[in-house]
Amino acid sequence: MKIYIGSDHRGFRLKEKITKWLLENGYEFLDVGAYRLYPTDDYTKYASEVASLISRSALAEVSADKGILLCGSGVGVDVVANKFDGVRASIGKSPEQVRAGRSDDDMNVLVIAADYTKDTEAKEMLKTFLETKFDGKERHKRRLKDIRKIESDN
Repeated sequence: MKIYIGSDHRGFRLKEKITKWLLENGYEFLDVGAYRLYPTDDYTKYASEVASLISRSALAEVSADKGILLCGSGVGVDVVANKFDGVRASIGKSPEQVRAGRSDDDMNVLVIAADYTKDTEAKEMLKTFLETKFDGKERHKRRLKDIRKIESDN
């Protein structure tokens, strides 16, 4: 599994804590930026970079790859990421909600609203996101097939 992570200035400090946690727990990841705090950067740059990498792996059916995106509200990076075919990004609200998103919908990008998420909550959601597998139930596969069709038609 490859993990790609990116954030703008509002998510930067939490991203730094998350990357430290990933390192401490033996996860390999690629940080696509920001690499330092740029108070005027735009989330679109980092969200599109992560989403592009996830889209390529999803379309190649390397579904194990995961993305993590952070911005202040989470909404901006979520909107950008979901513009890419094969990306199923969602804002994490709790470990239980993230578990359902991974299990039922094969969510492949976890979005964290840095302004509204405590460090401990982010780490719990991240752990759940990385450890929960897609359950592969027929109804869930059928829905993902429908999503792929919708993407190809638009």
